[in-house]
Amino acid sequence: MKKNFSTIRWILLAAGIVAILGLTGMNVYSLYALRNQSIDSQKENKKLQVAEFADKARNRFRTPFNGLLSKDIEKLEETYRQTGQFTPEVFTILQNAASDSIYEGIYFIPANTTNCQNIDLFQKYDATSNRLIMAPGKNDIICDGMGMARTRMRVLMEEYNYNNKIIFDTHRSMTIALVNLKDDSVFGYLTMPTNMEYLISSYLQPTLDQKFGTEQNSGITVWLRDWTKEKIIASSDPSTSYDRQKVQFTQKFPDLFDDWYLAVAFTTDPMIAASNKTLFKNLIVLGAAFFLLLGALIFMFITAQRERELAERQAGFLANVTHELKTPLAVMQAAGENLADGRVDNKERLKAYGNHIHSESIRLRKMIEKLLDVAKADTNQSLIELQPVHLNTQLQKYIEEHAEFIKEKGFTLETSISDDVDIVMIDTDSFETIIGNLMENAIKYSGDEKYIGISLEQKGSKVELRVKDRGLGIPKKSMKHIFEKFYRAEDVLTANTKGHGLGLSIVKNLVEQNGGEISVRSEENKGSCFTIRFPVAHESDIEEYYLSNPVEPDKLTQDSSEYVG
Repeated sequence: MKKNFSTIRWILLAAGIVAILGLTGMNVYSLYALRNQSIDSQKENKKLQVAEFADKARNRFRTPFNGLLSKDIEKLEETYRQTGQFTPEVFTILQNAASDSIYEGIYFIPANTTNCQNIDLFQKYDATSNRLIMAPGKNDIICDGMGMARTRMRVLMEEYNYNNKIIFDTHRSMTIALVNLKDDSVFGYLTMPTNMEYLISSYLQPTLDQKFGTEQNSGITVWLRDWTKEKIIASSDPSTSYDRQKVQFTQKFPDLFDDWYLAVAFTTDPMIAASNKTLFKNLIVLGAAFFLLLGALIFMFITAQRERELAERQAGFLANVTHELKTPLAVMQAAGENLADGRVDNKERLKAYGNHIHSESIRLRKMIEKLLDVAKADTNQSLIELQPVHLNTQLQKYIEEHAEFIKEKGFTLETSISDDVDIVMIDTDSFETIIGNLMENAIKYSGDEKYIGISLEQKGSKVELRVKDRGLGIPKKSMKHIFEKFYRAEDVLTANTKGHGLGLSIVKNLVEQNGGEISVRSEENKGSCFTIRFPVAHESDIEEYYLSNPVEPDKLTQDSSEYVG
């Protein structure tokens, strides 16, 4: 049953971890999806801006001729045949268009012109006189524009329902075919050569600058490129060199600039940078929450495990101590009954019974004292009275009192106690308990070689006490638990020895209450070495003690010669 509960706990822990990982993964995915959606939205918005720029460029050519659609081309043709000029309404439109610097001029070629390249003089609109006059022109640009328009209109005329059609010869010119809808024929062609310097320097470049700005401000770089000449005509950020590898999409101009296109590269947009920053912050918060939840879950699991182990050790301790208390009581009770009934009258047997009762009562007293020490430690009621002490003298006194007992147990005791150690402030009763418990453990867990080594020396500002044995040693897995209450190393130590798991817990508690520290080195089947370090007493502490606890001069000189000498 116990094993089943342990398995269930591990399964629940694993399920909890999987749930946390799953939820965290879903949140991370959602954050990245939201961030990518935001970036894609920003890119689509930029693409729309580029498309708007291309449309705006086309409309820049068309706008000056707004209103031509509503004019009567049949009337215009009739007026031209009669006077060689256009109607006043059309001249008004041409006058407005002629003022636009994007055109180098407005030329008219009748539809019945057969060989444009042989013409020396073209009819050109003169804004000053508001009339058509004969003037020289660029034959190749004007005639090419008219030729393209004528070819295009041959295809469109059968189903064309508008009185004009705008046709571009790439970036060179714009031609308007004037259509007489009554007889489905083209009356003539208005051709406007493009002012290239104005188009690039005064329109396209400033418009790119205004709409997109620098790469740092907009997160986008737009190049206007002539693919036939592999040349960059204009750029939204002249400081950024064109690189084919950077281009992420291209945009053509609708119906014009066939040799040109817009090449676009996305860089770090401020909005995208803000999205990345927000994502980073959210990931930090999510990561912190993940580790907090995972840590809390593992902490609760470990705490529950420890509580269970402690409860098991307490239960084992209660069973053990009950047995240990009952044993001496039963022995003393049996011996007392025999003595009370008068069954024993032999002196030697009387003495044996008395010794038996005495030893069992001492054993019982020690167990009760340990229990009281633990209870005091748990409630912080230990009465610690610090006083100036020469540890070498105190330790030598303990060894002399217990040397016979140690010898009777068959142990070899090796000591190395330095006379040159400073005074420490400790409680003498605590020291007796500390050294007593360490000696008891050394004896209890001895192996075949019955050896105990005790050394005392000063190292800097610490007085160091070592108790060493060559016994069973402590398993590595148990080292971190040996100072816990009720803990006993399994299998190796508990199998053949009696104990309650209290001794080392009491030792550590008393050492720390006396301002010291304890450590241990151990190796299985080779023994253990416990090291205790107490700080050297300050003169002010010694002086304060004797001021509050006056003693006779002879005793002061004897016990504290280093202080008063």
